[in-house]
Amino acid sequence: MLSSLFSSAFEAILPTAHAEEAQEVAEVEAPEASEDKEEEGEAEEEEEEEEEPEDPAPAIREACAESKECHAVKHHFEECAARVASGKVLIENEDCVEELFHLMHCVDACAAPKVFAQLK
Repeated sequence: MLSSLFSSAFEAILPTAHAEEAQEVAEVEAPEASEDKEEEGEAEEEEEEEEEPEDPAPAIREACAESKECHAVKHHFEECAARVASGKVLIENEDCVEELFHLMHCVDACAAPKVFAQLK
């Protein structure tokens, strides 16, 4: 749930480039070259899939967002997001970016030591 809030807030701020769209454009421009790249990409993907361990950071960040340390900040952000979604904004063009940044700061402060401890 929190990750969907983050992603929707980021998508509102920054446009998202989708790999599928870029691939379709590349195939239209050079269909022969894209077939060769797909074969090479499949071989590289097989090697990467075997070696890549699961990243613990998203689970740690999610747990930190649910922790008592970040509860008040998260509640404030969710309250703002609900208010903006319902159209009951306090100021014109309210977007909850400040609340999102406070939440991200809290989550990062909580998660960073835990993530780095697992890297050792």
